[in-house]
Amino acid sequence: MVIASYAGTPAPAGAGNLARAGEIFQLLRDGQARTRSELAASTGLARSTVAARIDALLESGMVGPAGEAASSGGRPPSRFVFNPSARTVLGVDVGATHVIVAASDLTGQILAKERHDIDIADGPTEVLSWIVTHGQNLLEKIGCDASALAGVGIGLPGPVEHSTGKPTNPPIMPGWDGFDVPGFIQGFWDTQVLVDNDVNIMALGEQANYWPDEENLIFVKVATGIGAGIISSGALQRGAVGTAGDLGHVRVPRGDAVRCRCGNYGCLEALASGPAVAAALSRTGVDVQTGSEVLQLARNGNEAARDALRQAGRDIGDVLTTCVSLLNPSIIVIGGSVAYDGESVMAGIREVVYRRSMPLATAQLNVVLSKAGNRAGVLGASRMVIEHVLSPVSIDSIVAGTSR
Repeated sequence: MVIASYAGTPAPAGAGNLARAGEIFQLLRDGQARTRSELAASTGLARSTVAARIDALLESGMVGPAGEAASSGGRPPSRFVFNPSARTVLGVDVGATHVIVAASDLTGQILAKERHDIDIADGPTEVLSWIVTHGQNLLEKIGCDASALAGVGIGLPGPVEHSTGKPTNPPIMPGWDGFDVPGFIQGFWDTQVLVDNDVNIMALGEQANYWPDEENLIFVKVATGIGAGIISSGALQRGAVGTAGDLGHVRVPRGDAVRCRCGNYGCLEALASGPAVAAALSRTGVDVQTGSEVLQLARNGNEAARDALRQAGRDIGDVLTTCVSLLNPSIIVIGGSVAYDGESVMAGIREVVYRRSMPLATAQLNVVLSKAGNRAGVLGASRMVIEHVLSPVSIDSIVAGTSR
């Protein structure tokens, strides 16, 4: 299994032997119960050392007893297993027109979630206040005290400086530039808060839950905007300032006369996003205002709508052929509101990608619809926190805290 990597935090100073309990814990993350002897054999550590670290993990609650193993003579040895219910994670997917917040355990299993239509242009205070209120509702619903909240992961529909969690010149998020998103959330909960671009976390959610053995995956979101999350050699790629994967503003040759909201001409987003497809179809005399209306017409058999969506797919495919040549992915996953019901979009993408890309690059390439659907964002936001919280150094910090 390959899960896109995240950096941890330094191990706590002065924690001694217990500061290495996180290494033992990694062996138990697969959910398989093991005895002290089995762990000692796997690590090469002395059984007494393993016993001390297991005791510390038991005290922290991150590991629990799992009955007894078969005896080979004498008292049966005890077994221990990862306890995914020890902490709760909140994953948040913020789109241009919606917010989804979900509570999950430490395996990423969603325990409860809420969705709300909201305009990102309402500003950070209003949107984040909604997240806090409804996140607290979810914690109460599943009977989780705030002290057991391991962290909050948030995906935003714009560039984010991941190290600080602050949006950076987001084009559709007025009032958000430089806003301290983690600081606002931590004013209500004393916990880890990680923030990233929404398409990055969708890539994480899709890969972790449906393609865990794939090291090279591109997730493309087609909705109000268009963007991509890139996982290459098992690691999420953000680029120098967090704008890696911004496919929406790559130039498409046939769009020279089409002005994008960014001020340039011919951007993919100006031709193939939901609003762009609706606008183009409306100009031909079809009564349609939004991308969802275009999709509904296509489902009802309207040929003009189907043709418009297929052309959008071809435009996306034009850009993706370059990605295929540069990154050589094994999986391209298409998600977002336009793609979820858009067979015509998929047909257009596949038509161009397989025709224009080199045979060697496409020999093992799959272009597929998202399996996570509208859960990709919250699954990825939760995964982002889980990988951070369950890293060896973070487990060491938890153990050190409970051992004082």
